[in-house]
Amino acid sequence: MLTSLLVANRGEIARRVLRTARRLNIRTIAVHSEADADLPFVREADEAVPIGPANPAQSYRNAEAVLAAAKATGAEAIHPGYGFLSENAAFAQAVLDNGLIWVGPGPEAIAAMGDKINARNLMAAAGVPVAPGTTDPATSAGAAVRAAEAIGFPVMVKAAAGGGGMGMAVANDADGLRAEYDKVRAFAERMFGDGSVLIERYFPRVRHIEVQILGLADGRVVALGERECSVQRRNQKLLEETPSPALTPEQRADLLTAAVRAGEAVAYRNAGTVECLFDPDAGRFYFLEMNTRLQVEHPITEAVFGVDLVEQQLRVASGLAPTFDPDALAVTGHAIEVRVNAEDPKRFLPGPGAITTWSEPAGEGVRVDSGYANGNIVTPNYDSLLAKLIVHGADRADALDRLRAAVAGFEVAGPKVNLPFFAELLDNPEFTSGDYDTGIVGRMRTKP
Repeated sequence: MLTSLLVANRGEIARRVLRTARRLNIRTIAVHSEADADLPFVREADEAVPIGPANPAQSYRNAEAVLAAAKATGAEAIHPGYGFLSENAAFAQAVLDNGLIWVGPGPEAIAAMGDKINARNLMAAAGVPVAPGTTDPATSAGAAVRAAEAIGFPVMVKAAAGGGGMGMAVANDADGLRAEYDKVRAFAERMFGDGSVLIERYFPRVRHIEVQILGLADGRVVALGERECSVQRRNQKLLEETPSPALTPEQRADLLTAAVRAGEAVAYRNAGTVECLFDPDAGRFYFLEMNTRLQVEHPITEAVFGVDLVEQQLRVASGLAPTFDPDALAVTGHAIEVRVNAEDPKRFLPGPGAITTWSEPAGEGVRVDSGYANGNIVTPNYDSLLAKLIVHGADRADALDRLRAAVAGFEVAGPKVNLPFFAELLDNPEFTSGDYDTGIVGRMRTKP
């Protein structure tokens, strides 16, 4: 097992990784920006290194600063968390080139999956279902329109190098596509340094379901169930649950098999997620993208399988076998996670500020992964995620009851917070029935 680990991230995911590393007696190193100096993850590490100002480009995305911190502290390995440098193939390669261990998939797999068009083509060749779409970038608005006419409107206009729900727009006709194409291309060039655009079939009623895969040290790829991620705002997730209430046993088996095939196609190692769109009317799923890192919502998978995914990541990186039997994986109960964000619960606009009250719920089946504590300041420099509230119950009804109580018992004052939205969602008949899709939040916000 590793002896020392630098966590190249911040907030709740940094605390999460540090917690497992400490349990395994691994010396821990945190890096932090000037704005984050007082956050819990900094004081919880064995050693903490400041790496720059609040601007992520000058701190958490500054590969040279992170590598310098690793060298200065004698770190043996780097865990990137999610976001920032986690899916940067060049950074992963630089970590390896500097004689360090990268806790993630190889740079080749990251690069292969980082471009949505290339990923779609690879998956299609591997026999993984993909939605109708372009196999090459649409190089102009006219080319995008011609592709859309062949695919059929409505279509999704997507940044090929994008991620996290960014760089996406729906077009219902040719005029709308021309306008959205220019916007998405400009956004992609500005945000990702790559203006390549993909045109793909848009499904008005669809569910977003993903599969947790783990590429083991011996070369095998296993699937640890699926997660339902259809409660979203602006294509970004707010709530996830597992198992998905949408799938039949046969559909689930097909989905997990396809996800393993996707991982095998790129010789995947370590933790990753195969994201899919599921058409509930046709009962068919389509590959969407692969996230080559640990997901925000990994705790619900941990809850139902009884597996510490961060520990498995560290074991794979160390060349060790997993702590579980890959041939005897079984789900126990139902788990749900909500993302407690510093944003207003109506329009979901950021609401940073100083935290004057912070009281987390507790009890059987309740877990909180938080990045902040009372007295901390939530700045506008980073993602609005404050904490993840996770519940695990005997079944979905039990998990929903526990989540209602936990949401009611989570007290945060100072910044705006979206907890009232979750209280509203948990009383929404469409959601509680389990028969919902990615349009549920929009319908809640446009109801009479």
